[in-house]
Amino acid sequence: MTEQHAHRFERGTDGPKVIVVGVDGSDSSLRAAAYAGGLARRQHALLAVVYVQPVMSAGAAVGAPVAEVTDEIAEDLVAQIREATERTKGIFDVRWEFHTFRGDPYGGLVKAADDLKADAVVVGASEQAGHRIVGSVAIRLVKAGRWPVTVVP
Repeated sequence: MTEQHAHRFERGTDGPKVIVVGVDGSDSSLRAAAYAGGLARRQHALLAVVYVQPVMSAGAAVGAPVAEVTDEIAEDLVAQIREATERTKGIFDVRWEFHTFRGDPYGGLVKAADDLKADAVVVGASEQAGHRIVGSVAIRLVKAGRWPVTVVP
């Protein structure tokens, strides 16, 4: 007697298919992107590079073209990733996409991981001293317990 199984989405069955990496231009986030790129290459997974554009309150943004600055950061990150991809073409082949979300880094990465059906999330360790007390994005992602999370120093 054979049992029929309904086909449904299941995380982590044959290795990761989608690896989300958060980047913000910091050294640790760029190391995380390099690490995630290696994982994606070895696993033949899609590398989803995510930049979360901060949203400033109206009072904090007075006199500062915040949207323009964050758009410039996103464009610069895409240029850096494309350049790195071109340098390794023929040696390493990684499928990648770049996504931007607006909001706080934790919320943006959670939305990205959910929307993209991520099997794993990779982030750089926080470089801000206050995060040791309050909690970093990485710690919040680990505590959410929804995906395997790798924190790259």
